[in-house]
Amino acid sequence: MSSRRTVVGVMGAGEGASAAAMGLAEELGACISARGWVLLTGGRPAGVMAAASRGAARVEGHLVLGVLPGEGTDNDRQNTADLDLAVFTGMGKARNVINVLSADVVVVCGGGGPGTASEAAHALNGGRPLILLAVPELWREFFCSLGEGVESASAVQECCRLIEARLREA
Repeated sequence: MSSRRTVVGVMGAGEGASAAAMGLAEELGACISARGWVLLTGGRPAGVMAAASRGAARVEGHLVLGVLPGEGTDNDRQNTADLDLAVFTGMGKARNVINVLSADVVVVCGGGGPGTASEAAHALNGGRPLILLAVPELWREFFCSLGEGVESASAVQECCRLIEARLREA
């Protein structure tokens, strides 16, 4: 039997993230780490990625993984969120597929732009459970209309209960 830790991907806006989304992401990161799960983000020091990583890093025993768009050269190598492990892909936005396929469950926190939407779509295409945390109504309607496997939460504790339920089903 595998002892691989559960990986929860948290996706959301980078530089354009709202203060509310960043607050939720930080709380979510801590909640994920407190349950012994690995937090996976896009790894950059901006928005939801940075906030979730910061929250997770506060919890003893945390493991924070960032899948980054660059090659890890020069300043790029140090330009990360609070990560334990940094994976430099050199793939730009194409790394979004790696993000979601490496996660057991994907959470979109607060919505975002086209990159976040692509991660949600890749999660559905890849058969990963998708949980929408405090996203705009239009996001919820659209992604829920694409099929089963999408759930919605308005609070972090509710989101973590949904993650636990999805993991039990797997």
